[in-house]
Amino acid sequence: MTLHKLPAHVADAFAHQAAACRDLGSPLTATVCALVAEHGLPDSETRRRIATWPGLETSRGDVVPLRFTGALHRLVLDGAEPALAAAYPPHALDTDALHAAMIGAVGSHDGFIADYLGSAPQTNEVARAAHLLPALLAVAAPMALPIRMMELGASAGLLQNFEKFRYDYGRHFWGDPASPVTLRCEWRGDAHFPVGDLPPIVERGGCDIAPVPITAEDDRKRLQSYVWPDQPHRLQRLTAAIAMALEHPPTIDEAGAADWLEARLAPLPEGRHTIVLHAIMWQYMPGAERARAEAAIRNAGRQATPDAPLSWVRFEADGDNPGGGVRVTHWSGAADDGISRLVARGDYHGRWVEPIV
Repeated sequence: MTLHKLPAHVADAFAHQAAACRDLGSPLTATVCALVAEHGLPDSETRRRIATWPGLETSRGDVVPLRFTGALHRLVLDGAEPALAAAYPPHALDTDALHAAMIGAVGSHDGFIADYLGSAPQTNEVARAAHLLPALLAVAAPMALPIRMMELGASAGLLQNFEKFRYDYGRHFWGDPASPVTLRCEWRGDAHFPVGDLPPIVERGGCDIAPVPITAEDDRKRLQSYVWPDQPHRLQRLTAAIAMALEHPPTIDEAGAADWLEARLAPLPEGRHTIVLHAIMWQYMPGAERARAEAAIRNAGRQATPDAPLSWVRFEADGDNPGGGVRVTHWSGAADDGISRLVARGDYHGRWVEPIV
C-alpha cells in the first residue's frame, strides 16, 4: 500500500508526541507516532482529516496523534483487527510488524478511525490525585471546615472519589488500605508529608464541556482506548476507578468552566471551605475562556472570609520541567489577591511527586 507523507507541521506534531510518549514510558505509542511522522499514511479519509486538521500549524492542543493512537487501541480492545492485536502487548514490540499492522488497520477501518479522530482524548488519569492530595491536606486540614469541592474539566468525574483511594508514596501512606484503587507515587525529596485529616466533603460537583459517560460498555472502552496499551497498570487503575464511580456516581454538569464558575462561586457559602480543583485541563481551554474562569475565581476570592474561604488547587503544565506544577492559591480575607505558591512538581501520569519546600 502506497504511503503519502504528511505536511511538515503535521509530521512534526507526531514526532513531538513520539518524544513525549517515550519520556512517559510508552515505547509502543512512541513508535506508532514516529512511524506516522516518518512515513506518513495511505491515501484515506483518515490521512485527509489528519493532514488538514485546523490549527495544527500553531498549536498541538487537539493532540491529534493521540486521537489516532486511541482509535487503533480501540480496534484492539474490540477484537476488530487481529493483526494489530498481534503487534500490541503482551507481544514484544516489533517495529516492522507494528507498522504493517497499523497500515493494514487504516486500510480496513478507515471510516471508523476517521470518525474516532473527532473525539478528544480523555484518560481521566486518577493517578494525578497523588499530586493534589498533599496540597489539599495542607490547605484544608488547618481550616477544619467542611469542604465544598468544585472540579473543572471533570471528564468522567473519576477524581471526585479521590478521598476513597489508597495512596502509597513509598515512605508515606494515606487512605483506606482496602480501597480497590491504589495510587503508587514516588515521594521525592525530604519534605514532610502534610499532617492532619481531610475535613469531610459535604458537597461535590464538576463540569465539563463534554462529560464522559461510563454507564455503557462502549463509553468505558472509549476511556480505556486512550490509555497507552503498553502500560497495563494504568488500564487496571482506570478500570478500578470506573467501578468505584459506578458505585459512588460523580456529579458532572455539561458546561464550560467560566459559565459554571460564574453561576456557582458567588456568594461563597458560610461555614464551608470552597475548593476549585483541576488537573491537566487548563491548557485545552480557549484563551478567552481561561481568562473568564480565572476572573471568576479571583473575584470570588476577594469576597472570602475566615468562615467562607476559597482555595484554588491545580496540577497543570506550566512550561517548566520536569513534569507539571502543583499550585495553590488561597483566600480567607487576609489578602485581596490571594496567597499563591507553587507547592510541588509531578509526573503527568502520577509516577512521582516532588514537593517544593
